[in-house]
Amino acid sequence: MPPESAAIELRSINRLLVDEHGSPARYWIPGYQRGYRWNQLQVTQLLDDIWDFIQASEEKRRTSFYCLQPLVVRKLEDGSYEVVDGQQRLTTIFILLSHRDEILGLLGKQRFTIDYETRDHTFLDDIDLDRSNENVDFHHICEAWQAIEDWLGGRDRMHALKLLQHLLNDDEAGRNVKVIWYELAPTDDPVAAFTRLNVGKIPLTEAELVRALFLRRATQDDETGNLSLRIAYEWDQIEKRLQDDSVWYFLQNADLDDANRIGLVFRLAAQMEGNAVGGEDYAVFSHFSDLLSSELSAEIEWRKVKDIFMALEEWYEDRYLFHVLGFILNQTGGGLSTITELLEDSQTSSKHDFSRSLRNRVYRMMLGNDLSAISKDELGEEIANLCRTVDYANAPKVRSLLLLFNLATLLEDPRSNIRFQFDSFKRESWDIEHIRSVSDERPSRPQAQEEWLNHCLTFLRSATGEAEQALSESIAAYLDPNNELGNDATFEEIDGEILSFFHEAAAGPDNDLANLTLLDSRTNRGYRNAVFAVKRSVLLKNDRSGIFVPLCTRNVFLKCYSRTVGNVMFWTEQDAQDYLDAISGTLTRFFLGQGGASR
Repeated sequence: MPPESAAIELRSINRLLVDEHGSPARYWIPGYQRGYRWNQLQVTQLLDDIWDFIQASEEKRRTSFYCLQPLVVRKLEDGSYEVVDGQQRLTTIFILLSHRDEILGLLGKQRFTIDYETRDHTFLDDIDLDRSNENVDFHHICEAWQAIEDWLGGRDRMHALKLLQHLLNDDEAGRNVKVIWYELAPTDDPVAAFTRLNVGKIPLTEAELVRALFLRRATQDDETGNLSLRIAYEWDQIEKRLQDDSVWYFLQNADLDDANRIGLVFRLAAQMEGNAVGGEDYAVFSHFSDLLSSELSAEIEWRKVKDIFMALEEWYEDRYLFHVLGFILNQTGGGLSTITELLEDSQTSSKHDFSRSLRNRVYRMMLGNDLSAISKDELGEEIANLCRTVDYANAPKVRSLLLLFNLATLLEDPRSNIRFQFDSFKRESWDIEHIRSVSDERPSRPQAQEEWLNHCLTFLRSATGEAEQALSESIAAYLDPNNELGNDATFEEIDGEILSFFHEAAAGPDNDLANLTLLDSRTNRGYRNAVFAVKRSVLLKNDRSGIFVPLCTRNVFLKCYSRTVGNVMFWTEQDAQDYLDAISGTLTRFFLGQGGASR
């Protein structure tokens, strides 16, 4: 993590030009760094990004800015700065200023200087394209120069003026370009810092930058160091908790690109202060930089961050909120606006009212109506009608219904302490799978037909009945081309024999909700369209092995919803109807707030 003694701030490009005495600022590139390596595409992308910001900034507030990646430096005894990280961006800015040196004069500005420990700096001061092949450094510098030339070539002189004017605006003028200025303490080891940043052992993420802001301000507020130590400790505890996948995937559908999950809490804190942080780079850092540079103390702002985390933690620990909010966040992708809205609702409502509002929110998601506007009888009919009419063609709706059915089932008995595994559910790819085989999805390719028959054969050979053994012999004979007895049966014939044996030859509710359940894609791919008995065997084996199987999927293959349990190897039309009734009844009771859902 960043050194706690580091100075960190947003600094405009304008402030990079001169030192505290008004002389051209001096930057020094040490020998442990490679030379300039940006290509034309990277230079062009930077120019495009800055220009896009300039165009959009006319409709934004004056204080808006475009933020570059962090510039990590260490001040040397002679007043110059050793560049630990950010050489590529700093050099590109230098080349751009050199390319339009005459505009600098018009703006009353001057370039900073760049020197090298092991390379010739004079070439950078006076770029000569004819020398581009002398070494790799010259080559890339010339490429950058040419990229700038090409980019500006298609624009008039006013474009170049506008670009540099915004690039070099001071903070008073606004609508400018800034870097995150990260200044190491003179005693810090720059090589170690460079290694951390560039080898990737400890990335300088936005969350780490915000942490450094808090620690710096805490040191200013409390010279004893107690406040900074407490913030550092609590930061680590929050991060550790969010690294628990069961917590994280309750809140989010996917992992972050950042190594630090606490960044989610920082984004929520900024969002709740009215600062939208969805699209701009380092918007969160900018938010806290503004806060902590004002009169507000680190302790006050850190308490706000902690309060948000504690609210999220309370949601996770409360079994009812865990399942209902888990559903809502899964459906919405755990977006900042959704979590912010839920946090604000929870702060202004009693637990009872908040729980009721959540059920209403879920009802609107599923049926588009307001729960409070319908009677108990109307509710039951609406749920039943939805269950009867939704089918495989509307897979997202089916998936949502089945997920909600699982969660509502877990909440039905208040004595239960079982919790849904959102982490397993979200990290795996879960499909909508048919419970019994589907007539219009018979395998057509010879290899697929063979795989399907082998699944059936494996199951039948494990049975002891005479009928099962006779069928397994027929299948084995069909699959063995060298069988002495020969076998003239077609796949359609042997397939029909299997379906008839397992009572799946007749038409059934193929694509209705009554024949659908959640199944992980790995199992689904391996046993696609297998008969009920084969799927049952595989699912129960997975369950015995500790592989996550949603409760209701397990209940289906155990036939827990069937009012009259016949042969457990078959999924009958009556089984399907009983299953459909169970879904409808469970969801109706959930929305009525009955049983475990009563808060």
